[in-house]
Amino acid sequence: MNNERLEFLGDAVLGLVVTDMAYRDFPDMPEGELAKLRAAIVNMSALAEVARDLGLGDLVLLGKGEGMSGGRDKASILADAMEAVLGAVYLDRGMDAARKLIERLFRPRMLAYVGGEGERDYKTILQELASQDLHALPEYRLKERGPDHQKEFTATVYLAGKPWGRGHGRSKKEAEQQAAREAFAKLSEEAVRATAEGG
Repeated sequence: MNNERLEFLGDAVLGLVVTDMAYRDFPDMPEGELAKLRAAIVNMSALAEVARDLGLGDLVLLGKGEGMSGGRDKASILADAMEAVLGAVYLDRGMDAARKLIERLFRPRMLAYVGGEGERDYKTILQELASQDLHALPEYRLKERGPDHQKEFTATVYLAGKPWGRGHGRSKKEAEQQAAREAFAKLSEEAVRATAEGG
């Protein structure tokens, strides 16, 4: 079955919810800036990133050639799949469920973008999502090993006392970003599961 009709619908629902969110969340932002903000959130790379965080690539049915040539991580395929999922949620659960899901997945990115963080600052994104969903702030615990010139850092991020993500890196920042990304992906998966179950 082809997802193009669902993608068409999901694209429209996403555009409406993100526009509405931007309009309400940033009452002093001029129209030109609102348009830029929407474009930064509703684009192929942002959609593909959300899809990656949710592990959507593993669920997409692909032709043999596409599957073997790395199609599961191709931005255009992931973005289309994300739009199709949003279209399906809208059809199956209605506008309220679609809005809730879009707000959970895209509002943290919107706030990070407006804060000048760009779309890949997972520490900021996780902080927004954790305070919104769990009313808790992320806590990072670091371990380091190796000599000074070859230090390796391992960061574990805790939310409400529970470990949610782990990351490794040559710097504290890199390790914390990786940990935040893993935790964000898990939180996002839970949000999707809750929505699918009508929670």
